[in-house]
Amino acid sequence: MRQHALTGSLTKFAALCATVLLLALPGAGAAQDNTLVAKKVAAGPTLDGKMKPVWQQATPLSIKLSGGRNLPGGSTEVTLRALYDNDNVYFLAQWNDPTKSERRFPYVKQPDGSWKQLRDPNDKGGDDNLYYEDKLALIWAIKSPAMEQRGCFAGCHLGETKPYGNKYLPAGETGDIWHWKLIRTGSVGQIDDQYLDDTKYDKEKAPEAGRKSDKRDGGGYADNKLVGGKPQWARKGNAPTPPYYILDSEKEPFDDSKYKAGDEVPGIIVAPFTGDRGELPAQATWENGVWTLEWSRKLKTGSPTDVQFDDPGKKYAFGVAVFDNAQVRHAFHPGTRFLTFAQ
Repeated sequence: MRQHALTGSLTKFAALCATVLLLALPGAGAAQDNTLVAKKVAAGPTLDGKMKPVWQQATPLSIKLSGGRNLPGGSTEVTLRALYDNDNVYFLAQWNDPTKSERRFPYVKQPDGSWKQLRDPNDKGGDDNLYYEDKLALIWAIKSPAMEQRGCFAGCHLGETKPYGNKYLPAGETGDIWHWKLIRTGSVGQIDDQYLDDTKYDKEKAPEAGRKSDKRDGGGYADNKLVGGKPQWARKGNAPTPPYYILDSEKEPFDDSKYKAGDEVPGIIVAPFTGDRGELPAQATWENGVWTLEWSRKLKTGSPTDVQFDDPGKKYAFGVAVFDNAQVRHAFHPGTRFLTFAQ
């Protein structure tokens, strides 16, 4: 029965993907604005995750997303703005999300004194939709004619053992992934800098298929593991959550005597990335059901796993996705969007 249900779900999702892909083809459906224009400014904004007067200079681009778990009706709309100066490009994204989801895999002390990690009982592997975090992701074409034509669907492969399938591009193509994760990277003021290549899924050799992370010199996030049935680390002062993360620089040995039944301890330890993977500073705020995420990046990084904004006359292809407390079941859009730089 479970197998039939899973097959039916994949079939429905594949049909939805096929429908939106057809709508994205040239000449299909009504014409729509698909270009985000970056406005030149003398100096970019200070990143604090808030809408400021300087952003009113940028023309907004609104993108409707659908197919996401937990969002009302599976849908939301993300509005993007872009600015740039001589050295950096700046972005602001806003989208509706009625819930701030930050309770990512915490440990909870039970009445009998034991500790239990909260997990979605329906998760069959990498598909938690109850105890996760809000996220936003963009994928940029580094060298990908397929993405420039079809957007994110160029890397979408269903039916390969995972919910929403696997991510990889056609042979020889690459993309740049910017993945904001509220607890794992937002907590330290960053977006995770990753990339996508043409590696196909292999259970042993490539379980993540084409999804890979940029090189790092240090920092990152790691699970707070159970040792002897208890969390290994605690927040400073052995304080219970929230917040639902432990800063690596402030972690302390866990002291069970500090907690009562019902108290929670974070399931993740975080530190800022250094090196190539840490080149996307970001700040976010959630207020009245709206996320505001603000970030920047150097126009040119020189890294082969980064898109280089080195040609002011070029159109840079990208796609965007929103995750509402969902590990993988994100809301998406058909077709490609482009970034251009106003001169």
